[in-house]
Amino acid sequence: MTANNLHFGQGEKPALILGKYANRHGLITGATGTGKTVTVQVLAENFSQMGVPVFVTDIKGDVSGLSQAGEQKPFLDERAKELKIENYRYQGSPTIFWDIFKKLGHPVRTTIQEIGPLYLSRLLELSDVQEGVIAVAFKYAEENDLPILDLKDLQSLLQYMGDHYKDISAQYGRITNASIGAIQRRLLNLESQDADQLFGEPALALADLMRQDMQGQGIISIMESRDLMMKPQLYATFLLWLMTELFETLPEVGDLPQPKLVLFFDEAHLIFNDAPKEVLRRIEQVARLIRSKGVGVYFCTQSPGDIPEDILGQLGNKVQHALRSYTPKDKKVIKAVADSFRPNPAFDTATVITELGVGEALVSTLEEKGAPSIVDRVKIAPPRCRMGPATDEERQLVMQRSPVGGTYDADLDRESAHEKLQARAKALAEQKAQEQAKLEAESSRYRSEKISGRSRSRSRRGDTVLESVGKSLGRKFTTKVVNAVWKSLFGRKR
Repeated sequence: MTANNLHFGQGEKPALILGKYANRHGLITGATGTGKTVTVQVLAENFSQMGVPVFVTDIKGDVSGLSQAGEQKPFLDERAKELKIENYRYQGSPTIFWDIFKKLGHPVRTTIQEIGPLYLSRLLELSDVQEGVIAVAFKYAEENDLPILDLKDLQSLLQYMGDHYKDISAQYGRITNASIGAIQRRLLNLESQDADQLFGEPALALADLMRQDMQGQGIISIMESRDLMMKPQLYATFLLWLMTELFETLPEVGDLPQPKLVLFFDEAHLIFNDAPKEVLRRIEQVARLIRSKGVGVYFCTQSPGDIPEDILGQLGNKVQHALRSYTPKDKKVIKAVADSFRPNPAFDTATVITELGVGEALVSTLEEKGAPSIVDRVKIAPPRCRMGPATDEERQLVMQRSPVGGTYDADLDRESAHEKLQARAKALAEQKAQEQAKLEAESSRYRSEKISGRSRSRSRRGDTVLESVGKSLGRKFTTKVVNAVWKSLFGRKR
């Protein structure tokens, strides 16, 4: 490996990824058990040694072995010598562990606001009408200073929109309580799957995925994904958000001597399965343009057919492990894969694909002028790290030494849409209570004045009657008589 080139195997000639073309993306494919994970480890640790930060998803837990030195074994030493791997020694790489569910790594969070309406709608599997309601919610929040950071923010906002749907419909277009109710049910389902742990603060800062250690090695960020794999929509949404955020945040840099960041996405087919056309179009756009930001994306999956053709065409560095031919469909896939390589006159590509052993691959990378190399049958270099998972104790030790633990391990819940809408509802309730109290006081005073007026009127009528009777009799009445007369007239004493 030279300063800017990555040597990861040997065939008729060294298997190299040129640093200046490492941002042209890549593909690692092959059947289960053919060595894809080890290839990912070898590429990741070599990028790290070049000083390039790496982000990799860990689907089975094996990738965590990157953090630990490998165990010396004669066959590994012999292969390193056979492949002329320089400075081969057993060592781990600088590592940060991440985990959305906070079990085996530092928590990874982003805000609903940063996910955006398109990817959020995909995560919730919403209809077009419901997606429109989400778009209105984001627009209303933006124009009314209501940050949507976590699920309770969105839930509160939707409830508010349901309570005021007539006013909001008049301004932003028709929304219905039925659509809002359907979205709220999807949110409850999402929350029951612990997906709410992805949303909140402190949000992941992209700079923390692009770190180097004190020796100038790129730090490898390992995303624990075993639980995440059980929620493929969440997995796909997070990875799409990450790519988009990098694309929208990083400056244009063109082709650097080596990339600023390399991403490895295992089980990449989950990103594309059942994805709407608009999402696929967005992925294709990001994959095509993100290389100008100095970012390389490497998809790892069982078959190239798992990747849409428009995106497959963007992947310049390819490592194809063995495929098995059991059915006519398998044979068609193998032929299609073989035809995608620049042929090598020394062998039949389709035949070799089925004959490759563990740790062998067909490799084609971009050459000096940017053209794909002739396909070569390559023995993959042995990893320096452990070919297996780190123990829980080793993982905890790495996390204790992590440079980001103090930043992300504690939750942050600042004032956002939920709190602001609650405060607005409380102020409105207090205003209504004050208005009601004032109304009741006015009503009470009115009744009192009305009753008092009737009493005075009755008193005047009674006095007039008594005066008239007294004059006719030529005498004044005693109190006893007055009270008796008053009682007969008004039913009570004067």
